[in-house]
Amino acid sequence: MQIKVNGRKIKCDPKKTLLHILRERGIEIPTLCHQEGLEPQGRCRLCVVEVDGKLITTCDNYPQEGMKILTHTDKVIKSRRINAELLMPDHMAKCMIENKHHDLCKIIADLGITEVRFDPKKKYEVDLGASVIRDDNLCVNCGRCVDVCAEVQATWAIDFARRGHKEHVTPYFEHNLNDVACTKCGQCIAACPVGAISEREHLQEVYKVLKDETKHVIVQTAPSIRASLGEEFGMKPGTIVKGKMVAALRRCGFDKVFDTNLGADMTIMEEASEFLRRVKNNECLPMVTTCCPAWIKFMEHFYHDLIPHMSTCKSPHEMLGILTKTFYAKKAGINPKDITVVSVMPCTAKKFESVRPEMKSAVDYVLTTREAARLIRHFHVDFNNLKDENFDPALGISTGAGAIFGATGGVMEAALRTAYEFATGRTLRDINFEELRGMKGIKEGKIKIKGKEIRFAAANGLKNTRELMKRKDKYHFIEIMACPGGCIGGGGQPLPFSWEKIDKRIEAIYREDSHLPIRKSHDNPIVKQIYSEFLGKPLSEKAEKLLHTKYFKRSQF
Repeated sequence: MQIKVNGRKIKCDPKKTLLHILRERGIEIPTLCHQEGLEPQGRCRLCVVEVDGKLITTCDNYPQEGMKILTHTDKVIKSRRINAELLMPDHMAKCMIENKHHDLCKIIADLGITEVRFDPKKKYEVDLGASVIRDDNLCVNCGRCVDVCAEVQATWAIDFARRGHKEHVTPYFEHNLNDVACTKCGQCIAACPVGAISEREHLQEVYKVLKDETKHVIVQTAPSIRASLGEEFGMKPGTIVKGKMVAALRRCGFDKVFDTNLGADMTIMEEASEFLRRVKNNECLPMVTTCCPAWIKFMEHFYHDLIPHMSTCKSPHEMLGILTKTFYAKKAGINPKDITVVSVMPCTAKKFESVRPEMKSAVDYVLTTREAARLIRHFHVDFNNLKDENFDPALGISTGAGAIFGATGGVMEAALRTAYEFATGRTLRDINFEELRGMKGIKEGKIKIKGKEIRFAAANGLKNTRELMKRKDKYHFIEIMACPGGCIGGGGQPLPFSWEKIDKRIEAIYREDSHLPIRKSHDNPIVKQIYSEFLGKPLSEKAEKLLHTKYFKRSQF
């Protein structure tokens, strides 16, 4: 098909939207409501172009033979400016105070708008959730959060309410997020182009405790942080910054920097043992594994029948937190009450997880990747020019199995490496489970352990999880991650969200695994030491007490 753009003839794919066609040719078209991979909505009206004297949106229109498009006429610019001005009053006041630059700020600057012509009209109470904060006063009703919650996460916790100038995004029945079936995954934060949704920050509490000389402050970092934190400092997605990250956190004043990957190795020891026990006894199969508190909450709301099938293992940062205040505290001769544990996670739901009463969490504060970057900037650390440093050895040695927890399928792959060798006593020749790698929504495979065929599957994105649950009984072992790509695409990761970034981060995680000298959790010397000196063995009475938890039925509403 052939069309004309600004007087030039071009060939184009009739199945692509005008927005895609124009952007492929380097013509920047502003938009707030458009999201890759989701159905176009045409809500924000900023992507207009002129066709035969009429203005049309490009995100939800397709080319027609001989179409003549003008992208930057006076009529187009005037329309974009008016639409942007109508969106900006409440938003700009906040950004001027916080000195932030969201997508709308950039569009306003590009359009040359220098003053706010209209007065703010919105007066909503801010919804202060345990993990996610919503401020409808900043919302421009682009609908991206609504679409992600429905089309990617299949949760439908938020939607539009009312009409006209009273239209706004809200949880159903105008409840707060804490009172509805919100999973705290934070994908709405990743989708929001104006900062109307954000994580509940723990930075002020962390600043305060770092100044308290009576506290021994420990920070631990999740597997995926090393592959994403560099983006906050201008590095390419997928750059491994483990050494710089450790050095930077030390300069912020933390007494010890531990690796959550060790917690992942501990999780695998318990989880592989739990799985083999269930297979032996043919008890509550399939067993469902995860390190994702968003999926746990989703399961508690919508799949109550799965509670007996869930692994009872705590997530890696929770395991490392409790080991820090027990095993490490005893060896270091420090009163556990004087230890503060801060987790740096790619996830907003971890904030909620750390305050669940039944978790009996030893984690005091959770920072997202974005918060960790702000912490480092607060202390004026020159991140890019730091020399690499190593994690503190007390709880800082980890394996490739721990590293791949950051990617979808990684928990399952790590568990199978250990479960096979535990069950057979033989070395697994090929420890790379390629069928569990990549961005496919649902992945599956099988392995023989002592003559028994074990069928396994992994899903990422809660909409894909719903599909997997329809056929769950054909598997023995299932892994679920709420966010696209797993933790590597978590709601606390650097913005803006992009599939290309997630792919690069995942590649980096598997490179990290392949280069590490130890690639199986049960070969970790510190793991062996913890069991020999403290826990005894996996699933011992002490291990069950400290490293395991339970879950509860919650209302769908």
